[in-house]
Amino acid sequence: MPLPDKSIPPGLLIAAPSSGSGKTSITLALLRRFRQLNRPVASIKVGPDYIDPAFHAAASGQVCTTLDSWAMRPASLQHLVQAAGEGADFVLGEGVMGLFDGAPDGRGSTADLALLTGWPVVLVVDARGMAASAAAIVHGFKTLDPRLTLAGVIFNRVGSERHSGMLAKACEPLKVPVLGFVRHNQELALPSRHLGLVQAGEHEALDIFLESAANDIAGDIDCERLAGLAKSRAGDAYHVGNQELSGSSRPGMVPLGQRIAVARDTAFAFSYPFLLDAWRAAGAEIEVFSPLADEAPTSTVDAVYLPGGYPELHAARLADNTEFHAGLKDAARRGAILYGECGGYMVLGEGLIDADGVRHKMSGLLPLETSFARDGGEKSKRRMVLGYRQAALLQNTPIGGVGQAFRGHEFHYARELRPADNSTTTHSTEPENRLFGLKDARGADLGNAGLRKENVMGSFLHIIDSTV
Repeated sequence: MPLPDKSIPPGLLIAAPSSGSGKTSITLALLRRFRQLNRPVASIKVGPDYIDPAFHAAASGQVCTTLDSWAMRPASLQHLVQAAGEGADFVLGEGVMGLFDGAPDGRGSTADLALLTGWPVVLVVDARGMAASAAAIVHGFKTLDPRLTLAGVIFNRVGSERHSGMLAKACEPLKVPVLGFVRHNQELALPSRHLGLVQAGEHEALDIFLESAANDIAGDIDCERLAGLAKSRAGDAYHVGNQELSGSSRPGMVPLGQRIAVARDTAFAFSYPFLLDAWRAAGAEIEVFSPLADEAPTSTVDAVYLPGGYPELHAARLADNTEFHAGLKDAARRGAILYGECGGYMVLGEGLIDADGVRHKMSGLLPLETSFARDGGEKSKRRMVLGYRQAALLQNTPIGGVGQAFRGHEFHYARELRPADNSTTTHSTEPENRLFGLKDARGADLGNAGLRKENVMGSFLHIIDSTV
């Protein structure tokens, strides 16, 4: 049964030829500008991202939904697409990387989501160092896939009025509306670190930044014209591959328990709102605690979820937080399920070695040491692990039985130390006590990953959705 057209809210996707073009800053400025105008606009972020959605929420005042057409089941996408548009005039989405960048088969890209929803694309082009040549970029993105609707272009980091005129004239033959020229402004650059932007919660002057960006955008972009371009698919079924998107489902994994303690602060900020919403919809109660504040899960919980984040930046403080670690150990002793993802997984281990080579004692609930130190000396580069993952459980667990499959992603610089032979690894080939068997998006075997020790388990994998 195809998804009715009315189930897809009108929307618009802000995309770019590549990362670093300025689409995040422009999307945030637009969201805040529509908020200033008291116009209800929802936002979504394409791809596996925790950081940008928090900025979206700060700009719009509404929770930002993450949509991933590679990692999510069709029914999960349907549920989130429908929910995203509730109560809003339209959905404003921010793309991931370049417009066509995603998994090797093209799924997961901004273009893929645009085709699934019928949402038009507005291309943000960094115009530094070019004039007439910018038209060639716009022409290429307009014609590469004729099924896409390129509704307009915004030129970013424009140098002058003369520069704007040259860009506009070059694009006249393309019949692609130029929606604005955003002047180069270093004050509208957001600070970043090794996993992306510095988190919204750590940006002390974020609201001032958003107001300033919105006020600047008001004079640079025709916001009403842009809003008028939002639409959705009409007269067609909503498909992912050969599967009709029908029914209703929620992404993620089954609840870890009936009352779940979720770590949440600047060290443990990488949890998807849709996952917690799914747990609540399934009847679970959620309580939040802060490891950085030396808080512990209450004695009433039967599960603890430690999401990813930046524990490596707070390792010394976390090591000293005795109430937090005692609370984890007490939960484990009384049989509660403890599950850690990436940063949470590292904290469940015995020790975490920071980028300076200093070891910090962690909870010791898993036989695990992790390190951010450069294995080739100070001048060597840390290895980045990044990509989509297909995962299958190797054991019967609270989140599924042997063979239960999930899709997710990894993004980290940490290495897992193997004390047995003093070597390092990202994915071990040893099956004993390992949690997942992993493959990449191409289906290449990555070995086994994660650990389980009785009711304590975790891995570097960020789960997005199950496959059934």
